[in-house]
Amino acid sequence: MPAHEARGDAPREFDVAIVGGGLVGASLALALAGSAARVLLIEGVAPDSSAQPSFDERTTALGNASRRIFQGLGVWDDLAPEAAAIRTIHVSEAGRFGNARLRAEEQGVEAFGYVIPNRVMGAALWRGLRRAGGVTVRVPARVSAVQIAADGAALTVLGADGAHETVSARLLVAADGANSLVRTAAGIAAEVEDYAQVAIAAAVETDRPHDGTAYERFTPSGPVAVLPLHGGGYGTVWACEPARAAELLALSDTAYLGALQERFGWRAGRFLRAGRRASYPLKLSRAAATVGLRTVLVGNAAQGLHPIAGQGFNLGLRDAALLAERIVGADDPGAPELLRGYSDSRAADRSGVVRFTDSLVKLFASRLPGASLVRNLGLVAFDLSPPAKRALARVSLGFGGPTPRLARGLPLA
Repeated sequence: MPAHEARGDAPREFDVAIVGGGLVGASLALALAGSAARVLLIEGVAPDSSAQPSFDERTTALGNASRRIFQGLGVWDDLAPEAAAIRTIHVSEAGRFGNARLRAEEQGVEAFGYVIPNRVMGAALWRGLRRAGGVTVRVPARVSAVQIAADGAALTVLGADGAHETVSARLLVAADGANSLVRTAAGIAAEVEDYAQVAIAAAVETDRPHDGTAYERFTPSGPVAVLPLHGGGYGTVWACEPARAAELLALSDTAYLGALQERFGWRAGRFLRAGRRASYPLKLSRAAATVGLRTVLVGNAAQGLHPIAGQGFNLGLRDAALLAERIVGADDPGAPELLRGYSDSRAADRSGVVRFTDSLVKLFASRLPGASLVRNLGLVAFDLSPPAKRALARVSLGFGGPTPRLARGLPLA
């Protein structure tokens, strides 16, 4: 772990203070570790703690652009041994004839992406921070007060030992999640839409190893994602109504597997064993702006998405990659013109991903007369359209605006 520097009464001065050391915040810190910027990373929970909510048994499907970013950060070699390649994507709707398949080889790529447990990614990023050095870390610690002015931000940092420290930064980065304290301190509002769904995530073992297929199955109560895992099993995410989720969480493993099998079907084989179940409510949150005075929002602090199509973390990682690109070499990383330029550059990608995921949720949740028929005809049409498949295969590069250098396999600067 980068050494904790001695605390004193005088404020410590940094160029960039990142509040939140989850997947996006740690990625940004690692991207800046080799730069001339003086970087502070503040995280409330030790990365190797079982209480760390960002690094749990949930899985994330990394697109190829995200894989290249991790390669540029020097952590992909740590991740690759536990990554499962997605070579086929299968989309269907329960009880209907329509389905669509995308095959990586038909799109000229080795894989559409890679499924990795969040705990594995978190551990790799923090190992990368230890190796790289150059980042001052406060963990476990939390920000107890924020003051933002035209020339920078002042933070009061409360350590686990109860000691207070005052630090200043020319740029304050909110990577502290959907309920961001920094966003509130910056006076940036957020719109939250409750999907009235709860996601239940669990790893399952089956009676046959996977073949690299990722399944997205839409049901009347919500989508079920079944993603291949290293070792042959699957990571499952079942979205359903809150009352039904409470019932499912109370079931024995055997009863839960039976319910999941009935809902999903047999395409992945017979479900034999389930790991620990985790649950979380599904909401769409959107900050009114991604930048403010001396402040920038990244990841879930800027936008929290439904896990459908697996776009949330990939979007947040592109946030971090482009922000690092703009910070490196800047005379003033918190200058208004730099932040406006960053925000403008990310606007098309952000709005495109939000619109894409929100539309999918609502399209497949609609119970209007004829909606199911339209969805199924759409799946059939998509399955027969090579241009549509090529467009979807390029989603990992973003929905518009400049692609970060790291996402293109180029050095940060």
